[in-house]
Amino acid sequence: MKILAFDTSTEWCTAALWLDGDLLVREVEAGQSHSRILLPMLQRLLAEAELTLGGLDGLAFGQGPGAFTGLRIACSVVQGLGMGAGLPVVGVMTLEAMAEEVAAGHVVACLDARMGELYGAVFERRGQDWSIAAGPGLYRPEDLPLPAEAGWVGCGNGFAAYAETLRSRAGGRAQAIRPEVIPHARSMARLAARRFAHGEGGAAEDAQPFYLRDKVARKRSER
Repeated sequence: MKILAFDTSTEWCTAALWLDGDLLVREVEAGQSHSRILLPMLQRLLAEAELTLGGLDGLAFGQGPGAFTGLRIACSVVQGLGMGAGLPVVGVMTLEAMAEEVAAGHVVACLDARMGELYGAVFERRGQDWSIAAGPGLYRPEDLPLPAEAGWVGCGNGFAAYAETLRSRAGGRAQAIRPEVIPHARSMARLAARRFAHGEGGAAEDAQPFYLRDKVARKRSER
């Protein structure tokens, strides 16, 4: 199975090519340049593997939550490439991809959503798959669900943006906190490979971003 996966939901632009279990990976801290960087990055990956889009079995993209503009870019690209090449598409939740990056048994994944809030979810490993114990949701730091038991791993830049509040609430129950973890395309490729194997790919034109917030800024009165 050959799958091209990519994510533009954070300041990082990442891409991965899954080749029957092997991975080719690209990543760059793109800032606000995802729309300029992404397509050339994908083209270089395909060229390195001596593949064309038509030689793929499917596409995967970071569906969200995350930065609004980044989610729209990824969705537009996967629709264009998928429709053009007639490929099925899988959307992968960014928070689940972060849990896959950590690969612990019990993971709290959260991303800084700005405006004093974060996107978060709690995941539990069930064999090769993840089950959602809480979320996904948009939370204030004091309301983010955290496991009552010890031994879980926290990941994502939400743990950097709201470090004092979240570490205090964790109360020493966290086995580790890894704020450097991002939703990476390599984990999305792994997750997508399992889903394609179960026939879960959908039509490219039906791909949609997964938003947890319906606006990007507060009104002056709300501030």
